[in-house]
Amino acid sequence: MILLRCLRQPLWAAMVGVSLVVAVCVPVAAQQSEKLKDIQAQIKQKQQQIEKQLAEAKQLQQQLKAAELNIAQTVKSIEATRESIDSTQHQRKELAAQQTSLKTQVKQQQHALANQLKSMYMVGENDFAKMLFNLEDAAKMERSLSYYRYLTDARKKQIDDFRNLVIELREISQQLLNKQHQLEELEKEQTQQQTQLEQQQDLRQITLAKIEKKIDSEAAKIEQLQINEQALLKAIEEAERNAKQGPIELTGLASLKGKLNLPTQGKMRNMFGRIRQGQIRWKGVLFNGNTGAPVRAVHAGRVLYADWLRGFGLVTVLNHGDGYMSLYGHNQALLKKVGDTVQSGETIALVGQSGGQSSPNLYFEIRHKGTPINPSQWLKK
Repeated sequence: MILLRCLRQPLWAAMVGVSLVVAVCVPVAAQQSEKLKDIQAQIKQKQQQIEKQLAEAKQLQQQLKAAELNIAQTVKSIEATRESIDSTQHQRKELAAQQTSLKTQVKQQQHALANQLKSMYMVGENDFAKMLFNLEDAAKMERSLSYYRYLTDARKKQIDDFRNLVIELREISQQLLNKQHQLEELEKEQTQQQTQLEQQQDLRQITLAKIEKKIDSEAAKIEQLQINEQALLKAIEEAERNAKQGPIELTGLASLKGKLNLPTQGKMRNMFGRIRQGQIRWKGVLFNGNTGAPVRAVHAGRVLYADWLRGFGLVTVLNHGDGYMSLYGHNQALLKKVGDTVQSGETIALVGQSGGQSSPNLYFEIRHKGTPINPSQWLKK
């Protein structure tokens, strides 16, 4: 009996221990499950918040696109007006030089006619009628007639020349006056365009501030960059599908490593391969620049893409052949359209800060068969 009681005691104790373990484990498991649900709920809420931010930012990006395209159009209009002003000023200078020359010729003709009239007055007593009646022989009369005919023709020519000079001077003076009015109108138009540009830039800045306010978290910024990268790849793929062959053969860049022209003046920041945000790395380099500075093709090619892309702004992509292409982003204005053939060093765009940049710069990439390669190894030092 005593032995039985002793044997049962450990069993009872063990059963009590198991019960205690179960009793303790059940609340812990429940707590962990609740915490997991809370974490999942927080993740879902954060993801929804990011999606909402991105959706709102997408609408603002469309506003930014419209503002930057308007700026680009206004800049091109200003550039065209400036060229017209330069041309008009050049024409005005040429007309002013012609006017000065004609005034000198008119004075010379006036002086010559005055001398002729003076000579005629001084020989007034031996006028043509008197000489005609006093002549005795036919030969002498013929010589006199020829002499007077020559003088009359010369005088008539001088008078005609003088009259033509006066008419031409009057026409040149009127053209000069018209050019002056045209110049004043062009300068007025340029002032209006400049005011319009400033208003568009203010609107862009407001939109940009709203976008930055919406995309304020690290996760949202990373996802935004991923969306921008995917949009770029999609645009290039679509452009390649629609690309048409041009009149020149594109031979690629393989033999030009370290020999390509710089795309613009300014200090290059070699960001290639560095972490940009999260695990996203830079695919190209940045050139500091001045607004409106020329952006030049690093080598001969054909325009594959020329439009606005979120994150990159106004972008031109050149196809150089054999899978090589170069990309130029953040431009203020694009000067070439899709399908255009460009030569090495030709101006294809103007430096700007489109795509949401806070200061003017050029974003530059080189890709081979879709893969980004380090531009600093391909450009001249």
